[in-house]
Amino acid sequence: MNLNQIQNVYFIGIGGIGMSALARYFKFIGKQVSGYDKTPSMLTNELIESGIDIHFEDNINLILTDYYVENTLVIYTPAVPKTHSEWNYFVERHFEVKKRAEVLGIISRDTFCFAVAGTHGKTTTSSILGHILFQSGADVTAFIGGIVENYNSNLIGSGKTVTVVEADEFDRSFLHLRPDIACVTSMDADHLDIYGTSDAIQASFREFASKVEDKNNLFITKELPLDGVQCAINEDAVYKAYNVRIEDGAYVFDVQTPSEIMKDLRFGLPGKHNLMNGLMAIAMAKTFGTPTDSIAKAIASFNGIRRRFSYQIKSENLVYIDDYAHHPTEINAVHQAVRELYPGRKVLAIFQPHLFSRTRDFVDGFAASLSQFDEVFLMDIYPARELPMEGVTSEWLLGKMTNSNKKIVAKEDLLGEIKASDAPIIVTIGAGDLGEMVPSIKKVLNENI
Repeated sequence: MNLNQIQNVYFIGIGGIGMSALARYFKFIGKQVSGYDKTPSMLTNELIESGIDIHFEDNINLILTDYYVENTLVIYTPAVPKTHSEWNYFVERHFEVKKRAEVLGIISRDTFCFAVAGTHGKTTTSSILGHILFQSGADVTAFIGGIVENYNSNLIGSGKTVTVVEADEFDRSFLHLRPDIACVTSMDADHLDIYGTSDAIQASFREFASKVEDKNNLFITKELPLDGVQCAINEDAVYKAYNVRIEDGAYVFDVQTPSEIMKDLRFGLPGKHNLMNGLMAIAMAKTFGTPTDSIAKAIASFNGIRRRFSYQIKSENLVYIDDYAHHPTEINAVHQAVRELYPGRKVLAIFQPHLFSRTRDFVDGFAASLSQFDEVFLMDIYPARELPMEGVTSEWLLGKMTNSNKKIVAKEDLLGEIKASDAPIIVTIGAGDLGEMVPSIKKVLNENI
């Protein structure tokens, strides 16, 4: 497919975080962009403000009339059901219909491609890497699965020769990519509704890793059963972060590389998991040839990602943090970071489980990770693309938690319950529509300060 011949790009599921980055990209390079999504959101509002036409009803009559087979590319998310009338309209008329990952593969095919894979850490690592490359002057475009605070966008740069992409394991999408440099941050079991077993997901990651022919260009953590360049914190590795300390609320550390020691790097994202993400990005940028001074300046100026340990309120008496965590490992990482920054202070965690299947598959892990907090408000499960499953409920998860200070809170009661809480540290956690409530939660908490 020749993208130069495409005049129109239509998105089915345009409000997704990865889909919206592609929509911004095609809009930027001069294509007519429009699409459908199920519900309005902050992301769809931002796209509409940029001049992209979006509707929220599955109705073929709302598709623009000048979208013809020969000049239109249709991009869809795998979450769209096969009964979707607009999807069927395009398929039956033999339009070019492709998944987001396929299109990313086409865009990056003729570029020097960085791919960031892993069940956790993809968005942060790719954001840091994209930021480093862009700030160093590289001719880069980075497609990010989150809104990067430095750019208020999930698209960094407008380069034509270098790309950074998140290599998404969902639906084996990352197998469409042909990376020149890649990393794998983690291979935990997830998306078992797609893969079935943890062995199957690990096999898929091994297939992805095999696409990097030169293993000096594949970066991994020490525990992963892959052949690549190992990165570690305070352990022997090819790229090692050490002498780690906290100064003025930020990490300061040194990095041993194969050729030098990078001294006193400063990095503002909390949590050891983020430090590892930063180290991975540093290793890839260094291998690409990015100067040490440029890496140091970019790492220090990186402001983080919306909904990734994102400070909403940060005062002496009240802290409110919002995070996208939706897997037990990610919740553990949030807990570690909060305890490191605010030892001895009461922490309220508000969690909205994401997907019935994920809740079922990892219920014991969720129970253990949530039980570490001092107080927990548990919301109903956000279904996303799924129908309810018998017996899989938030009440079931609540019953497995060992923390006695816990309760189910309905969405409509959440603001009142938060207002009544005496916790000085509050964390909202989850990948569902809880994120849409963040402005309202912030407003209620500001009234209490």
